[in-house]
Amino acid sequence: MPPAIKDNLQGPRLLLREPREGDVADRLALGNTPEIQRMFGADPAQTRELTEDAARGWVEFQKREAWGWIIDLDGRCIGNIRLHTLNLADERANMAIAILDPDLLGQGLGGEAMRLVADYAFGPMGLHRLSMRVLSFNTRAIAAYRKLGFVEEGVERESALIGGTRHDDIIMGLLARDFTGAP
Repeated sequence: MPPAIKDNLQGPRLLLREPREGDVADRLALGNTPEIQRMFGADPAQTRELTEDAARGWVEFQKREAWGWIIDLDGRCIGNIRLHTLNLADERANMAIAILDPDLLGQGLGGEAMRLVADYAFGPMGLHRLSMRVLSFNTRAIAAYRKLGFVEEGVERESALIGGTRHDDIIMGLLARDFTGAP
């Protein structure tokens, strides 16, 4: 049974925490980088400039996430991570993560955030399994998930249409017994 109150999670470099008002300005400053949006399955050609209303809406959405955290680096929001589709009967959930600053990609911050959440999911929350889906061309994310212990369990063929091209989704899973928590 998950704890009644979600904790802040502290790592060596990151704090995973509840949203706060200052996150609107941080999210606005991060904008909508076309290549990052492509990794989420959006058409880069259709990416629009982020407005203050959209940034505020993003923060409000994060506030409603029962098992979601803002990824905080040195006091500023750089993205979010969440567990969703929580199934207590089967002790499983899906995980999603977004590092929204292109200058911070490839530095292990996503791996640190996922380790913190996986440790919490398999510890205090008592889950048995975490799942993720990732576009097949997102090799950096796939490598980070594998490093954490996720294994590829299947392919959803041609499930995403991005800029007129179809792409596969890779389905990945991590069991509590396979998670070491080590970097």
